[in-house]
Amino acid sequence: MIQVEEKETIRRLYFNQRHSIREIAKERGHSRKTVRKAVSDASVPEYHLNKTRPSPIMDPFKAIIGQWLEEDKSQPPKQRHTAHRVYTRLVSEYNFSGCERTVRQYVSRLKPTFREIYIPLEFDPGSDAQCDWGEAMVYMKDKLVPVQVLCMKLSYSGKPFVEAFPTQRQEAFFEGQHQAFSWFQGVPARIGYDNLTLAVQKVFRGRNRQEQQAFIAFRSHYLFESHFAMPHHPQEQGRVESLVGYMRRNYFVPVPRVDSFEELNCMLLSRLREDDRRTVEGKDISIGEAWEQEKAKLMTLPLLPHRCCVTNPVKANHLSLINFDGNHYSIPVEYGISRLTVQAYVWRVEVACGDRVIATHERCYRKGQDILDIYHYLPLLIQRPGAFPYAKPVRQWQMPAVYREFLTALSQPANGGGVREFLQVLALGRIYGLENVEQAMRQALSENIVNAERVRQLVNRESYNARMTVTQDNLYQVKVILPDLGRFDELRLVGVTGGGISNEQ
Repeated sequence: MIQVEEKETIRRLYFNQRHSIREIAKERGHSRKTVRKAVSDASVPEYHLNKTRPSPIMDPFKAIIGQWLEEDKSQPPKQRHTAHRVYTRLVSEYNFSGCERTVRQYVSRLKPTFREIYIPLEFDPGSDAQCDWGEAMVYMKDKLVPVQVLCMKLSYSGKPFVEAFPTQRQEAFFEGQHQAFSWFQGVPARIGYDNLTLAVQKVFRGRNRQEQQAFIAFRSHYLFESHFAMPHHPQEQGRVESLVGYMRRNYFVPVPRVDSFEELNCMLLSRLREDDRRTVEGKDISIGEAWEQEKAKLMTLPLLPHRCCVTNPVKANHLSLINFDGNHYSIPVEYGISRLTVQAYVWRVEVACGDRVIATHERCYRKGQDILDIYHYLPLLIQRPGAFPYAKPVRQWQMPAVYREFLTALSQPANGGGVREFLQVLALGRIYGLENVEQAMRQALSENIVNAERVRQLVNRESYNARMTVTQDNLYQVKVILPDLGRFDELRLVGVTGGGISNEQ
């Protein structure tokens, strides 16, 4: 390829000195085709690579990168490899020694990228945060399922928080924000939201909103201000929108394989801690260092957390079941005709009678399920022990090994017991606690005295010992007030004249 100076010489020979193309080619040592190109175009020559150059650093990894990008075609569109994620995986999994720019250049040739442009903003410490939902895919017990991820980001430090839930319902919306405040160790003065129906009941012109009553109560508890974006203006939520995308690309690529939401959220918290070392564009310090500056400016958390639940009045049916969200949950049979209230949290369902919680269940998000507790039906089972093998609460119950062993031993002819006596042992758990009863059953089995009376004796003894035991540490805390012997005569006189114990007595 000729240089721009050579092109200028050729053009001067042709246009000024009137040399022919053949003469110029012979004089300058170029082909006539090259001379014609120089004559027709005065711009700076561009280099075009006709043959791929060897790359000793990237060549061993090109097949791996190609495989990852090919596998991405079958993954959720928003959970595919970015050039940065490709680089971090190469470093951690294959000890890649090249720089990130080399990887970015190679990936950009395979996968063109598009970058949106936003207006730069600046916020004061503790003044603002943004919150929104995102969705990601995970393998939950080897089944690919969608999870809802609540994302919140402090605008000054850029410190993020994410938590995965099975739903985007209001109780999850509140619980996620409560956990975010605990993670930030404070509450920002203002939080920006999209116009989600969990917070907004009706959108009026401009920024006027009719908010949900439950959301107003939540906001009042933590005393922050709410700010809602204009419809069809996602750039107003740019920080949290970028967090949603960053979360999918970095926390959920490759697609996680977990057994529970607890395991998934522990993994997410670990990734968040790692992100504290990351430096945000435009800042000279890391996210963690900026958050340390911002933390003192956040509002203090209230002493008591907000009750992140929905509350509904319910009524039990003839099977001692209440209906909530398409499922049935059992309650103790003694409360079958009482006025009850269900309090549904993200992970549990509580049923209360007045101020007393009478039943607690793990929340079920499938439909048409019966969630039963055997202890709720014990009074009826004791009256009707013949129903024990067929009772649905019994069949749902994952009987611990010690219970199964005790029932087997109790059913032996030598012990003369059976299901009725076993149910009496279970009833002790409602009085003395399940752990104490299980320990008593183990001791009764070791003594080979398998009956309900022996278990009752053992739990009674342990309960008495627990009440009467005073540890040595507690003894040091006892203060003995010694009597004032100088007041003995005075006390004696009061006893004679003041209606106390007289000398004659």
